[in-house]
Amino acid sequence: MWHTDSPQTPKFAKHLRILRAETESPMTETDSSAAKTILLVEDDDVVRTLTVEVLQEFGYRVHALRDAASALELLRSDQPFDLLMSDIGLPGMDGRELVEAARQLRPTLPVLFASGYNERELLEEVRARDTAAATDSIVKPYDFKLLAQRLSELAGAPGEV
Repeated sequence: MWHTDSPQTPKFAKHLRILRAETESPMTETDSSAAKTILLVEDDDVVRTLTVEVLQEFGYRVHALRDAASALELLRSDQPFDLLMSDIGLPGMDGRELVEAARQLRPTLPVLFASGYNERELLEEVRARDTAAATDSIVKPYDFKLLAQRLSELAGAPGEV
């Protein structure tokens, strides 16, 4: 992890430290059998690594992949997932195309899109195209309180059964 705020320190890392500092009490670990499982698809190595750390601190189990093809392969398996969280701007098959293909395999899997685009425009487009299951979006860099709220609304809190 980064120990100083230098010009090379990603904004995401600075926000992660702020989130940890603002947390009033330590996040409790959840029973791993009750933890919700998120399939995260993010091509940026730094963003993916830090997002995994944040999601795990929230109490979720995370399978993190860098591309849509790998995600679809995993979605074809028997591995249970409570939510698909995907970047929109993936190389090759983008996040929208990933979700269209994922809906053929798991029609009711909730989706949280992550993007650097305007959230309202993105959400309107996503909801117009994807009516099969709960779908939402969040803009990067993440507001961690909003991220926790969206994840809970879509997949349930980490310890919920």
